Amino acid sequence: MFFDIIDARYEGGYRIRLFFRDGKSGLVDLGEYIGEGKIYSDIRDPLEFAKFFIEFGSITWKNGEIDIAPEALYEKATGEKIVLTPEKTYKAV
Repeated sequence: MFFDIIDARYEGGYRIRLFFRDGKSGLVDLGEYIGEGKIYSDIRDPLEFAKFFIEFGSITWKNGEIDIAPEALYEKATGEKIVLTPEKTYKAV
């Protein structure tokens, strides 16, 4: 999909610069995600947070146990909303 992540670079704290299949990129601060919920407790330490990798078009941590949907990351990084068209395909608006 166009919102798949193809590259990601750690920028310090909880910030990651994301590069998407459609050529767009953006910086996301995931502090709001990491601060919520028990699932993120293992990566609250910035040293652990920085150990992400790309798998199936998204960023993930801890051998795939923790991830964030690539659509949500695309919207946050680019400021564009992803919508389902009547033809059952996705597009950014």
